[in-house]
Amino acid sequence: MYAKCGSLDDARQVFAEMRERNLFAWSAMINGCSREHRWEEVIDLFAEMMREGVILDKLLFPKILQACSNIGDLKTGMLLHSLAVRGGFLNSPVEAQVGNAILAMYAKCGIFGAAKKFFRKMAVKDLVSWNSIISAHCHCGENEEAFWLFERMKDEGIEPGVVTWNILISSYNHLGHTDEAMQLMKQMESSGVAPDVFTWTSLISGFVQNNRINEALDLFIDMQNAGVEPNEMTIACVISACASLKCLRKGRELHSYAIKRDSATSVLVGNALVDMYAKCGSLDNAERVFDAIRGKDVFTWNTMIGGYAQVGSCGKAYELFCKMEDLGVQRNVVTWNVMISGYIQNKAEDQAMELFHRMEREGIRSNTASWNALIAGTLGNGNSDQALNMFRQMQSVSVKPNSVTILSILPACANLVSAWKVKEIHASILRSGLDSDLAISNCLIDTYSKSGDLDRALMIFSMISSRDLISWNSMISGCIMHGCPQLAQNLFNKMKKEGIKPNHAILARIIDAYAISGMVNEGKEFYSRMFEEYELSLTMEHYTAIVHLYGRSGRLREAAEVIEKMPMEPDSTVWHALLTAARVHGNIKLASLAAEHLIKIYPRSYRIRRLLLHIQALSGRTSEGLKALKQIPEINNVDHSYGSCCLVVKHNVYTFLTGAKPKNSLELRYAELNRLAHFSDTILDTEEEVTGAHSEKLAIAFALKNVPSFQKIRIIKSIRMCATCHSAAKLISRSHRNEILLKDPGCLHRFKDGKCSCRDYW
Repeated sequence: MYAKCGSLDDARQVFAEMRERNLFAWSAMINGCSREHRWEEVIDLFAEMMREGVILDKLLFPKILQACSNIGDLKTGMLLHSLAVRGGFLNSPVEAQVGNAILAMYAKCGIFGAAKKFFRKMAVKDLVSWNSIISAHCHCGENEEAFWLFERMKDEGIEPGVVTWNILISSYNHLGHTDEAMQLMKQMESSGVAPDVFTWTSLISGFVQNNRINEALDLFIDMQNAGVEPNEMTIACVISACASLKCLRKGRELHSYAIKRDSATSVLVGNALVDMYAKCGSLDNAERVFDAIRGKDVFTWNTMIGGYAQVGSCGKAYELFCKMEDLGVQRNVVTWNVMISGYIQNKAEDQAMELFHRMEREGIRSNTASWNALIAGTLGNGNSDQALNMFRQMQSVSVKPNSVTILSILPACANLVSAWKVKEIHASILRSGLDSDLAISNCLIDTYSKSGDLDRALMIFSMISSRDLISWNSMISGCIMHGCPQLAQNLFNKMKKEGIKPNHAILARIIDAYAISGMVNEGKEFYSRMFEEYELSLTMEHYTAIVHLYGRSGRLREAAEVIEKMPMEPDSTVWHALLTAARVHGNIKLASLAAEHLIKIYPRSYRIRRLLLHIQALSGRTSEGLKALKQIPEINNVDHSYGSCCLVVKHNVYTFLTGAKPKNSLELRYAELNRLAHFSDTILDTEEEVTGAHSEKLAIAFALKNVPSFQKIRIIKSIRMCATCHSAAKLISRSHRNEILLKDPGCLHRFKDGKCSCRDYW
């Protein structure tokens, strides 16, 4: 009586005072603990029962095995298996539930091989047996094997029930295969099994987790139209979808729906509402929901603290953080992480670090998410070197990085002077076993390409077993960046053979490949059939590539016509493309047109202003140029910065400024550069008309003195490289056998054996 009424302490007291306890008494006590999910007590009672010599019956076996499953007690589970064999409970159809409980125990304890072996030997397999083994395969990610068992189950005359279908649908959703999960539900309906609330909730949750938010909301409407009543989990999932979209209007509608269902103040729905209102910036509503939630859990507090921090109210967030302690609510590591992340996102790095160290002092061990918050925030504040030091420190205290850590830190090293850092992070990826993560592999391809190591990027690409669109895009873009158009086209053809449909970005890179190769007619034919073959319309990125296609080959009139006929307003990339073509081919009229449009887009750009005045002077329209400039706002707030270069030598970065004089130790090298260089007669090369040396010449002179010939010289320049320095770099690469990599804002130059990968077009 006490056990069934939920008063287990009273039941336990009566049980302890009994002088003689038979099987019924033990069963009452074990069943009571099982109903309250007090699994450890179930195991303890079983051990005590065995010591007293009481024999289990077929009804108690499943209860104790369930306890073993839920706490992972494999040793006791195997003992029960042995007792079941000796007691003859596995040979009769009547005792099928004992066998099912043993099967479920092995599966939930992660002993997959034992589960499969036991299933094969089961004398009687009912619907529950098949559900257990299918669930075990799904849990291990073996969906194809699970589906094969599903079909075999039907062949043996056992019709799948709603639970069977739900196991498969949930598994496909969990692995991100939402379309297959949707197809399974349609098959479920056609087989005469009506989807229940779990089916719909699983699908909605899967679509939300895979960022298919609008479809998740449509499914919620379909669910109601089908007459299935949503539960609190369903409502919470749909509210989370609104939070992802930051759709406040729809979120309020769902809040009203939850109020009608009397679930708005439950912890599950309330937490989702607080999160939704916080992400939508409606903190007043978030506070009202927070105050109304019955029995707040730590997630409720964390969400509200995160909401304050997200909008910059770190003071209010910290007040709530302290209030948790005052009310005796145990703060977990997530609470600290949310607060640390809030401080660092609001550029309060000192408070974030102080809180980070305080967390350790209070006995809360920092986890990977704690370090991720610090690293991501530090990167967001522009301190990439400090972020990399944190990354190293994180590993020194035995905290393993995860994919979030790597995907935060890698892009910060995607430049020529950080090539050695990329290798260091790659080594960490291998140590942490993250090299099979597709997103990380894609990021490595992009980062290695941008840091000047195309061969290593190609190696990573070749090792990916299942490439996605991002893999192909990253690799093809890397080939174009390094001036390898044929390699890019070969990859594109291979991609098509594998049945992967290209996106806008890849098609733009292929137009670039035709442009670099000088294959104008072929490139024109390619973009003309894009509409039909790939069902894609031209974007700004495509128009920029088309202007380059004509511009590289000197067909400037056609390039200008493309811009005139554009259905949208050209942006800066299009005008820069035309300006590059006009500069290289000496077309003053088109250079003036492009510069006039660029100065309207970037009125503070000193270099474009200088270029425009220079062009106007060459065309005899100086007064017009001055008049045009005066009409542009912010004339007194102009960026006058000159060019600079960064060079890496033995893991140290050196900076060189244009206009500086070479030091005594570099005079000979610099003189050699000037002797080798052919001064440019390009009349539109006006970026750095200053006295003194150009920064790239100073950097190259320093590198020739300090970098061995077998190593690449790696330089980043802040503004466009001039033609004279470009000529000098080509000659140096041939005479000194040094490969020089130089990145300016528009191009990656790879100088080798007297040639440049840009083919003298930049």
